[in-house]
Amino acid sequence: MIAGESLLLLAEKAIYWPRQKMLIVADIHFGKAASFRALGVPVPHGTTSQNLAALTLLIAKYHVRHIIFLGDFLHSKAAHSRATTAALHDWRQRHHDLQLTLVRGNHDRHAGDPSSSIIDSVDEPFLLAPFAFCHHPDLISAAYVMAGHVHPVARVTAAGDSLRLPCFVIGATRSILPSFGAFTGGFELAPTFADEIFLCAGDTVQRFPMR
Repeated sequence: MIAGESLLLLAEKAIYWPRQKMLIVADIHFGKAASFRALGVPVPHGTTSQNLAALTLLIAKYHVRHIIFLGDFLHSKAAHSRATTAALHDWRQRHHDLQLTLVRGNHDRHAGDPSSSIIDSVDEPFLLAPFAFCHHPDLISAAYVMAGHVHPVARVTAAGDSLRLPCFVIGATRSILPSFGAFTGGFELAPTFADEIFLCAGDTVQRFPMR
């Protein structure tokens, strides 16, 4: 339970709100790989298709009617490339009954809004009781804040080895979602004692530290 609502933390790095049939996603960064390639950096192709395929699976699995993106939908102006835009339009046509809302993040402000035929764009906070949907987790609100921006990860150590796993940071007044995007990296967040950390570990979500 978060803010009195039953929510599902998904191993796919998103939150599902059953009462609203809503999927909550942060920091998908469409077009990031294309932006790097435009600068001459040789990075892999296919991340946009990978992100869209991941969304499609979750929509089908949970019968999603509404997706809220907590900022950084597009990575930069270069994300308005013909290939990225065409992929988004094609995917949108296949999910034309789906409601999509983007709460603008810092990257969106530099990139410019995606086409309104793809998604509705709003400023933070976007209020839907009991939540304030934001990009920045430090935004002050009387409602419970759902945010992204920092791409939280936690370091797990075992037998002298370590790895970083994306995680949810669940606090008394706000939650921070991991980055959903396939090519986005992560930041080791120093949680407060009031925070609970939930790791996205393969196909499971596990409380951290393990108990």
